Amino acid sequence: MRLTNAKSAKQGIRAVAARAGVSTASVSRALNNPDAVSPSLRARIEKAIDALGYIPHAPARILSSRRSRTLGAIVPTIDNTMFARGIASLQQYLSSVGYMLFLTTSGYDLDVELQQARNLISRGVDGLVLRGDCHHDGLRKLLADNAIPFINVGIYQPDRPYPCVGTDNEAAAHRAAAHVIELGHRRIGIVSALQRNNDRASARVAGFRRALAENGIELPSQWHVEVPYTLDDAREAARYLLNLKDRPTAVVCGNDVIAYGVLLEAERDGFSVPRDLSVVGFDDLDWSRHLRPSLTTIHVPTGETWQRAGEYLVRSLAGEQTIMHREIDFSLVVRESTAQPPKSLK
Repeated sequence: MRLTNAKSAKQGIRAVAARAGVSTASVSRALNNPDAVSPSLRARIEKAIDALGYIPHAPARILSSRRSRTLGAIVPTIDNTMFARGIASLQQYLSSVGYMLFLTTSGYDLDVELQQARNLISRGVDGLVLRGDCHHDGLRKLLADNAIPFINVGIYQPDRPYPCVGTDNEAAAHRAAAHVIELGHRRIGIVSALQRNNDRASARVAGFRRALAENGIELPSQWHVEVPYTLDDAREAARYLLNLKDRPTAVVCGNDVIAYGVLLEAERDGFSVPRDLSVVGFDDLDWSRHLRPSLTTIHVPTGETWQRAGEYLVRSLAGEQTIMHREIDFSLVVRESTAQPPKSLK
């Protein structure tokens, strides 16, 4: 039998309780607050629910527990592989603890992000996962007025009074640039993501620039190009840099997709990587180790980052103490796309 509507909710709970051999109170606790029952009891009840085809009535559960057991996530775009990977990890974790995820996008528009937050709150989400800490002034007021917990994912800012989980983007980018400097490069270009409304991109640019400045290396203005998150735009940026009369011998990139574009365009234009040009990425996407040459890049544990974001909100909603600012370690992965600069261009 399949019991789905509010009228049959009580009957459904009784049927589940009878099949599982437990009380109706135990079934209600398992549905409304899964952490309040033992894993073995929860498994018995879930088995009975599956056997009966029972679907708990969401509005009734919200009324009884004052929680919808749903979280919202607002990301700039789903075109970015890192966002897709992160959302998948977040969804997997939330599913394991009985939560559901609502996903929306903002297109890097702060007004749109604010409106999407209003939409999600109106639909009863218990908390929000936000990307970065660059938000509309009205967003935090909206969250505070509605007592909605949130966490900024993908950044680490312990000096800010807002919960966050992520890598120190500035430090990671500094390490990437330091790598090519250690190889002997002094002619280093930057191809970054657009910095407007993107504090991760800005932090990475700051890290690149700090490494150059610390080593007395100048960055000509024409050697820094900002591009949208597309291969075509990255290739156009690489074409511009490589056709300069005075060109860089290394390019550090704001993410791996940009680096792919640089690699592809360098090959098309007859440059050998890394003999003629060294290229460094950021993120360590799956393709980065399979390319030829394989890409030297910064590895960021995206899955762990987004899972930790979910854990923070779930535990906060349960009234548990949790870490407000959590740093996720990064690492430099040296592969085939970097080497010493050509002697003729040192």
